[in-house]
Amino acid sequence: MTLALSRRRLLSTAVAGGCAALLPAFPRSVLAASPVADAVRLTVDRRTLDVNGKAASVFGIRQPDGTPGLTLDPGRRFVVDLANRAGEDAVIHWHGQTPPYVQDGVIDTNRPAIRTGESVRYDFAPRTGTHWMHSHHGMQEQLLMAAPLVVRSAGDLRADEQEVTILLHDFTFRDPAELLASLGAPAGGMAHGGHGQMEHGSMGTGAMNHGAMNHGSMAGGAMNHGSMDHGQAGHGSAHGSGHDMSGMAGGMAMDLNDVEYDAYLANDRTLADPEVVRVERGGRVRLRIINGATSTAFHLDLGRLTGQVIAADGNPVQPVAGSRFAMSMGQRLDIRLTVPAEGGAFPILALREGAVQRTGIILATPGAAVEKVAAAGESQTDPLDLSLEKQLVAVTPLAARAADLTRRMQLTGSMAPYVWSLDGLTFGAHRPLTVRQGQRVELTFENASMMAHPMHLHGHHFQVVAIDGRPVAGAVRDTVLVPMMGSVTVAFDADNPGRWPLHCHNLLHMATGMMTEVVYEGVG
Repeated sequence: MTLALSRRRLLSTAVAGGCAALLPAFPRSVLAASPVADAVRLTVDRRTLDVNGKAASVFGIRQPDGTPGLTLDPGRRFVVDLANRAGEDAVIHWHGQTPPYVQDGVIDTNRPAIRTGESVRYDFAPRTGTHWMHSHHGMQEQLLMAAPLVVRSAGDLRADEQEVTILLHDFTFRDPAELLASLGAPAGGMAHGGHGQMEHGSMGTGAMNHGAMNHGSMAGGAMNHGSMDHGQAGHGSAHGSGHDMSGMAGGMAMDLNDVEYDAYLANDRTLADPEVVRVERGGRVRLRIINGATSTAFHLDLGRLTGQVIAADGNPVQPVAGSRFAMSMGQRLDIRLTVPAEGGAFPILALREGAVQRTGIILATPGAAVEKVAAAGESQTDPLDLSLEKQLVAVTPLAARAADLTRRMQLTGSMAPYVWSLDGLTFGAHRPLTVRQGQRVELTFENASMMAHPMHLHGHHFQVVAIDGRPVAGAVRDTVLVPMMGSVTVAFDADNPGRWPLHCHNLLHMATGMMTEVVYEGVG
């Protein structure tokens, strides 16, 4: 799968402008919308993927020519006819986009699942930047129901710059529902076709209310995951290697990786057969990197190259130079670099947090010898921290304004029982954050658990305004990492009415309850 793009090779399938009015909802009467000439067709279907010599049945989101996902040129409207041919119900979330909430791609009474064999028309003004699309139904995302979604701005069209998009993922041959059960997750709410069900109210209120699981009040030895049975490597076994970080937080253990996956993918390939992207000697390259992994954070390593982060979650930032950058689940980074004039082969690697596994692609100039890159490094990587986050400064920050509403939210839960929550409440027993249109909202995430959590808000982008209580003029983004026992404050303007999920982007955590909603007054 080649996702390398340059201005000279723009996609011919970009959406034309001028479209129908926004859909108020998705009643069955519009599911079979007739095709129009300016609509892009995307199909959710099954495909067979070779993973290290073994065939796997996974999902895909593809255009008719097989191109994964979608790239739109400047000024093009998002007009998509999405057909479900997956053999089961599905729904696709346009991660990073801010459409009317009924087009967001989450199931509730106003937004039904797309039945297999049906199609839905989406039509809205897209937000520029590097984003992605993925299932928000059960555990389908774990089976690679995900793809890039890039919306170019006028400033992106540089004749001297080549674009290379990289979608990262973690992969298991096991049924995701079985994988989740092996972690000790409670039964119920995850039993749809082997891939789960996550509709509003699907969990009985109170049935999974673990309000007592405030890790800040637990004894130090109570969370020593290093003493747990980690299982065998391979086949997506639970409790992966490298996750016991003893000595943290007064003797409590930090958990990094719940699952030991069978493989780690970059554009659907492992380092046994990586994608090799041909680049020019001395050429400029813009990497658009998407961490689409369900439960794995990475350090993005440029090796011998040095690059500049120029955007986070699709939003421009003041350039930050370096050769290694942290990326949690759901996050995106745009990195600009220059290929050395002498040429060569340059691995761009994603190093699994707290472990030795890695994946990636290779940039290679014409005639360069491409050597094999091992799928494991020599030593485990460190846990992700917020050192990059503290350096990021938004090019276009939120307007200076006092907050109308402030809220503190604790990130709670545990490995045993395997249940994750917000303020001790799982989804279904959650307390939504109610806002009024026009308010400036400041939300402080306080992590009271022994795992880091990437927190994602649908329908909005927020600015990071404080880290551990210290003010920053940080990046504008939609997913922020909150480290163990740390806090991050974000601010956003309530300018998109609806019912918007707010959740941890570790799919396993969200599936067991780490989700709530931001609900506008007057929205049912």
